[in-house]
Amino acid sequence: MAKRIGIIGGGAAGLMAAVFAARAGGQVTVLEKMERCGKKLRITGKGRCNLTNTATVEEMQEKICRGSRFLRTALYAFPPDQTVRFFEAAGVPLKTERGGRVFPVSDRAGDVADALEKAAREAGAGILYGKALSLARADGGFTVAAGGETRSFDRVILATGGVSYPGTGSDGDGYRFAGALGHTLVPPQAALVPLTVAGDFCPACMGLSLKNAAVMVKDGGKTVYRDFGELLFTHFGLSGPVILSASSRLDWAAGKTYSLFIDLKPALERDALDRRILRDFDGAKNRDLINVLPALLPHKIIPPLLETAGLDGRKKVNEITKLERARLADVIKALPLTVTGTRPAKEGIVTRGGVATGEIDPRTMESRLASGLYFAGEVMDVDALTGGFNLQIAFATGALAGKSAAKD
Repeated sequence: MAKRIGIIGGGAAGLMAAVFAARAGGQVTVLEKMERCGKKLRITGKGRCNLTNTATVEEMQEKICRGSRFLRTALYAFPPDQTVRFFEAAGVPLKTERGGRVFPVSDRAGDVADALEKAAREAGAGILYGKALSLARADGGFTVAAGGETRSFDRVILATGGVSYPGTGSDGDGYRFAGALGHTLVPPQAALVPLTVAGDFCPACMGLSLKNAAVMVKDGGKTVYRDFGELLFTHFGLSGPVILSASSRLDWAAGKTYSLFIDLKPALERDALDRRILRDFDGAKNRDLINVLPALLPHKIIPPLLETAGLDGRKKVNEITKLERARLADVIKALPLTVTGTRPAKEGIVTRGGVATGEIDPRTMESRLASGLYFAGEVMDVDALTGGFNLQIAFATGALAGKSAAKD
């Protein structure tokens, strides 16, 4: 007899779970609180949807911040190449960009969400719109109060997401449902989120984007993150891909701060940079320092950078000492900033924290505490860096949870 399977949440993980549960013979109902499915999926990747990555599972595991070992079975069962085949078979041609990032050829995230919803419906899943208010044990199964009715299911998959972008439906409901059935919650925090920075340097550079900057973050004397890429100065601190990834590697204990250093000229070694500065100086000996540096640096960053280096921008180049030139080069190669925290969780791309993975069977995504309850996606304490890895986790855990829930 077909299992009655309720899936709470019609996002990336929930819809993929619906596809696989229905294909495996389950009688599937997706309960979605928003006016349409996949609302967050439709805005991901700035509306382009970086849905997976061409990385191998081994390479991908290096990009997972929390839950790498736990996710191993799910990722091998439904790896990135299967995600690619799934969506291309569903009528979404894909392309690969820098860093192995996979996007729809159309650059429309809505195409991915529509194809996933269509696949779920064609597999036989039903979709009901209405907020789930409660989840409870009953008669060997579960009851879910939603849309003014109480429905009974043999098995339930929680795919409610975390707390990022709450306007898309991810407002923490899943944590409440899981907690009511005995699960432990790792306190949710923002991940892949902009960083707040002390001082006036970032506000002075607000709006400036650096395409090729090297970033290093230190906790005391220990380097905890190092990467290269694009960043953006804002009124509160720093954003951009390389900064978002850095945020997921930081552990925010009470009152903690980190030292962040930006190499503004990563293509030049320290000695080569000094020679470049000397060459610029030789051609403009009687000009003010502040008027010579635009050949090397963006205009907007020059005044606060000179202040950081303790240099007078109106000083003539021919008066700059060797020590002052060294200070300038030092700041260009390692601009020092103090990171004080992150922006609110609602501004994070994903959520770190959630249902503790130690209470979930990684072979099936089934609860170890409540038989018949399954989990998929961001509701669990799993997250990864940018590059399509978080959506791949959603698809892989959704596929595994769906297949597992439909089995006898």
